[in-house]
Amino acid sequence: MSRKIPGLLLLIAVTALPQAALAADAANGEKLAKRWCAACHVVASDQKSGNTQVAPFSAIAKVPGFDAAKLALYLLTPHPKMPDMNLTRSEAADLAAYIVSQGR
Repeated sequence: MSRKIPGLLLLIAVTALPQAALAADAANGEKLAKRWCAACHVVASDQKSGNTQVAPFSAIAKVPGFDAAKLALYLLTPHPKMPDMNLTRSEAADLAAYIVSQGR
């Protein structure tokens, strides 16, 4: 029973995020990207350079099967190579929406 709880929570989070992504604010996502991500990623077409070891947002958005909701969920969990941004669900959805816009 205790094994099923994390899976159930993940399923709930994944199904809730697409609804949040529909209302996502890419303009706020741009602000977040410039604050948190631009030190490593190229986050905008006018940015001169980033870390060559990480993909620019435009490349991330063009990955086959890219899913903004999955990215937003990924951004909510701390990762060793990324700063702990302590994003809200709404901010994660905004940032994911901005990344989507960079693939166009």
